[in-house]
Parts: sequence; C-alpha cells; structure tokens
Amino acid sequence: MNRKYIIANLFTMKKKFFPRVLMHWHYTQNKRQMPWKGEKDPYKVWLSEVILQQTRVEQGWAYFEKFVVKYPGIQSLAAAKDEEVFKLWEGLGYYSRCKNLLATAREIVYDYDGAFPRNYENILALKGIGTYTAAAISSFCFGLPYPVIDGNVLRVLARVFNIDIPIDSNGAAKIFGALAAELIDKKDPGAYNQAIMDFGATVCKPALPLCAACPMQQNCGAYKAGKVNLLPVKEKTLVRKTRWLSYFIFEHNNSTLIHKRIAKDIWQNLFEFYLVETPDNPKWDKEQVHEWLENSLGIANNPRIQIFPAEAQQLTHQQVKGYFIKVALEKIPEPLAAAEFQWLTAEQVKQLAFPRFINHNLPKNALQPELFNC
Repeated sequence: MNRKYIIANLFTMKKKFFPRVLMHWHYTQNKRQMPWKGEKDPYKVWLSEVILQQTRVEQGWAYFEKFVVKYPGIQSLAAAKDEEVFKLWEGLGYYSRCKNLLATAREIVYDYDGAFPRNYENILALKGIGTYTAAAISSFCFGLPYPVIDGNVLRVLARVFNIDIPIDSNGAAKIFGALAAELIDKKDPGAYNQAIMDFGATVCKPALPLCAACPMQQNCGAYKAGKVNLLPVKEKTLVRKTRWLSYFIFEHNNSTLIHKRIAKDIWQNLFEFYLVETPDNPKWDKEQVHEWLENSLGIANNPRIQIFPAEAQQLTHQQVKGYFIKVALEKIPEPLAAAEFQWLTAEQVKQLAFPRFINHNLPKNALQPELFNC
C-alpha cells in the first residue's frame, strides 16, 4: 500500500479521535476554574479576553472582578469617564487595550443600540478585537463554529499531530487554522474551544507536560516520536535575559541518550543531552525529578538519579543557567526510543561536539555508571 496513503489515513483517523477524546476529558476531568468560564454574556467574555491579551490569568482574575462590579454592563462602561477607567486599569500595562475597550464600548452603545453584534465579521470589525477574541465571543456566546487559536491551542495541535512547521512562519496560520476549523465540535464550539485551551494550560503544558496521564498519549505524534519537548517549533527564537536549561543524562546498558540541536537557536548543530527548558529556576530535588519522569515519560519505578547544578554562562545577549540530572534507566521508555535520539557509548559521545556550557559543567565521569556510587 502507498506510504503516503497510509500516513494520510492515519492522520484522518487521528482527526476523528482528537475531538472525541478532548471533549470526554473536558466533561470528566477538566477542573480549571476561572470567573468568566462558561459565561454567555458577550460583554463579560469580551472584557476577560481584552484583559488577558497581555496578562496572566492569575493577575487578570482580580481586575476582571473589579471591572464587573464597577461596570456591570457595556452601557455603564461606555458612560464612564476615561480617567476612572484608566485608574481601575492601573497596573495592567499596555494601556492601548484600555483605550480600545472604551472606544468599542461606546461604538456598541451608539451604533448597535448597546447590543453586541452577533456575527463574526461584525465582531472582528470592532476596535481592538482580533481573530482570537472574535472567535471566543462568537463561539462562547452565540454558538458559532469559529476555533480559537492561541499559544495553548498551537502547542496541543503541533504535538498531537506532530507538526514541525514553525508556528510563527509564513503560512503557519493558514495550516493550523484549517486544522483547527476541521476539528472543532460544530454542535458545541464554545465547549470545544474552552476544552482545548484548558487542555493546553493544564495537561499539554509548555515545559513540563503531563504526558503519562494524558488521554491523547497513544495517539500523540510528538510523544511517539520523542519530540514533546521540541514542539511547537518557532522560527524566531525569543531571546531571554536568563534561560534555564536542565539536561537529563539518561543512561541504559552503558549507553547515553544524545540529541543534535538543529533549530535556529544558540549552539545550532552541536550535540546535547535530553533538554528540558523552563522559564524560571525549576529548583529540582529528587522527588520533583521522579514526579517529572513519571508525568512526562511514564517512568514510574523511581530510577537512581543524581542532580548537579550548573555554573552560569554569559552569552552575548543572554545568560544560561541550569542543571545536569543523571538518570539510570532499567528500560528505554517509548518517547526516548524515537529516531530523534541516539544511544551512544561514552567513547562515542566523546567524539561529538558539545556546547561549552555542557563541556564546562558536565560532572567528572558523568557518563560512567560509577558516578552513582560517589
């Protein structure tokens, strides 16, 4: 049978599987709470989305509640003095959002008699509303089948469908948008959109996803290919002042897992161990490492580990900090058996080129089993 046909058929099967499993998870396991969740009032949905455009949920939560108390409807917001609204917004930053909030509230009151437009195109035409917010209002409040596409959604789709097209590249929006539109539950698009966003926020998380407990695991392309920590791909790497890199030195039968860096980022074409990058210091201890091994790779037998903090290295525009974590495996879990990785002896590893950060910080005899006896 033609290989392309087989791949296409598997992809079609996965597209049928995905929404069914996602919605089952949503109704049986999704416990994420937010004050605007399940809201049908377009004013409150719109307000929450504007607040969250550049703000974490934890911070935006309190602002949303304050706004709803002081301005319970769009008429009261439209009639408010600019200075009062800006004072309430104080601390959220990106004040253009607040200006657009006022302008749109007044446009709806004056041009739509105070009633939010009920179709996607008119909602999208409002000042400060983009495709994501328009899709959220349309689906949550009016049951229209427009998929929301944010970072959580892109990450879930890239991983489950093993898509390595950079999410910030030309054409990516069209590809992911078409896939998202095909997957959305036409009967309840609002619940589906909420489900996929919550799934990305609580299960398919950026740095430390809960793969072992994930209902998508057996049909997740990234998990089977050992690429969960490599997807989604970004063409333009965000340069952070400080990056936290935790290298897991997985050992099995005197062989060590090695990976080649091919992304357009620091150390391109050099080799490394299994990398987990986190936005902040993960402050690993043995209990946390065992928990991560079980959640992300399904390793539940508490293997022997040792943790070594690394010395910081200053690069041109960023500082690199991190850890080396040695892990002795009794068997190789499925994600680490993917073609993405090589299992090499210590002598073979020594022949490869590694970044200075690794060479400088790698513990003495790190690739030898006797390290565990130190």
